[in-house]
Amino acid sequence: MIRLQALCKAYALGDETVTALDEVSLDIGAGEYLSVMGPSGSGKSTLLNMIGLLDTPDTGRYQLCGHDMTILNEEGRAAERNRRIGFVFQAYHLIDRLSARENIELPLVLAGMAPAERRPLVDEVIERLGLLDRAGHLPRQLSGGQRQRVAIARAVIRKPALLLADEPTGNLDSHSGAEVIKLLEELNSQGITLLVVTHDPAIGQRAGRRLRMEDGRVTEDSGAVNTPRETGYARR
Repeated sequence: MIRLQALCKAYALGDETVTALDEVSLDIGAGEYLSVMGPSGSGKSTLLNMIGLLDTPDTGRYQLCGHDMTILNEEGRAAERNRRIGFVFQAYHLIDRLSARENIELPLVLAGMAPAERRPLVDEVIERLGLLDRAGHLPRQLSGGQRQRVAIARAVIRKPALLLADEPTGNLDSHSGAEVIKLLEELNSQGITLLVVTHDPAIGQRAGRRLRMEDGRVTEDSGAVNTPRETGYARR
């Protein structure tokens, strides 16, 4: 599904040049569940941004579903993001003045879908993610775990093939974090390819395939195994 070939990315920081990705090559199959771990500044988020088409490499090649992403302009990358990729971030990025339902529905509104078409899709994902009793609440009326559930619902409303999660439990307590990880794993079990960036070893070890990054390179790759491991984040 994903093929990265010798991706490089550097940023200017004052008078210095910081290498965020250094010749990263990686193949990811459809339906895999990967975690990406490593110290701060190792390139984890940059790698996620490249795969999510939020940034472009300086050199190298990125293929998604057999199509070369590195030749696309911004409009083309935006179209691919909207069609194939969902994002979940640590900070939720919900719109404060919109209800949970309206936040979830927003990608469909932006896609120009008619209200009659949107309604059953939103109803389905709200029920599926256990948000029926919170659909009319504003983000400030929700707990952190509920906000992240809304963010996940918004990310999967258009049925993406790939879900990218950057520190999805970073703002949550252990119980809420465990519920969010369980939800992400359930989505993976239904066929979504899942890539999770995390500092938490207990979360990272749950993934079927575990990558470690240091200094912009993938230094460890446990191999393509799709089943999560039972560790500190026990299934509930």
